[in-house]
Amino acid sequence: MNKSILSGILLTSFSYFLFSVQDASVKWLVAALPVWQVLFVRSVTIFAICAAIGRGSLLRRASVSPIVKPMILRNLLLLAAWLSYYTASRDLGLAELTTLYYASPIIVTVLAIPILGERVPLNRWVAVLTGFLGVLIACDVFDKGMTISLPVYLVLQAAVFWGIGTILLRKTALQETTLVQMTISSGFLILFTGVVAPFVWLPMNLSDFALMAGTGILAGIAQYALFEGMRRAEVSLLAPFEYSSLVWGFILGFLIWNEVPAHNVFIGAVLIFSAGMIIIAAERFSRRPAETQT
Repeated sequence: MNKSILSGILLTSFSYFLFSVQDASVKWLVAALPVWQVLFVRSVTIFAICAAIGRGSLLRRASVSPIVKPMILRNLLLLAAWLSYYTASRDLGLAELTTLYYASPIIVTVLAIPILGERVPLNRWVAVLTGFLGVLIACDVFDKGMTISLPVYLVLQAAVFWGIGTILLRKTALQETTLVQMTISSGFLILFTGVVAPFVWLPMNLSDFALMAGTGILAGIAQYALFEGMRRAEVSLLAPFEYSSLVWGFILGFLIWNEVPAHNVFIGAVLIFSAGMIIIAAERFSRRPAETQT
């Protein structure tokens, strides 16, 4: 396989693992603290790490970067996605919430054609649909069913916003370095969340602050891996690997909250794993004739 594509797959998969750990930390924190406060501290932590690495030269470069405007749009979309998702989580069960949100890789694959001009071969469609079928089975949607409601709409809205944000990330990743992107992204999120955070701020103990800062560090590493992964491979190729975070979510749920997965979770996990293998196998064997000729 092309080394750039392989590194893109590995970095993206690693980022989704770290994002799953971050989500578990956020779930723990928002039980007692406002989402705005958690997101604010998380963003400040990422910005501080970037500033410590790049110092003044990085901040100056970020302030005049040509991607500032698209990054404003992307961060507004991400903030809207988070708010929609967390609002819906109050009324929806995990199965409905997760299934609807994981429509995002399908949206990414569809939008990659007109916006990025990517050619999406059949194997990528098979992979993304196989992964989504795995999500449906893992979340037991076929037995529990799903009804249309405002929370359902909010999760679908979050999936659309996240999908568009991923497309924008691919565009900016090809124009600017990862550290500059992270600096701009965290800077805007500080501004956006900082407007509301003072009005909802609650006192927190040292352990809560340490967990928030640790969540920011994890999120920073995850962002770096995701941004670098997007630089190395097309988003339609990487989209199915987002499903891997569902598997990590079930594992973390078992380790932290003693949530024992049912048999359907394991069946879904096999399909999600198969989706990734379809991509890897297709990329590997599609290049074999060219390697033979050389």
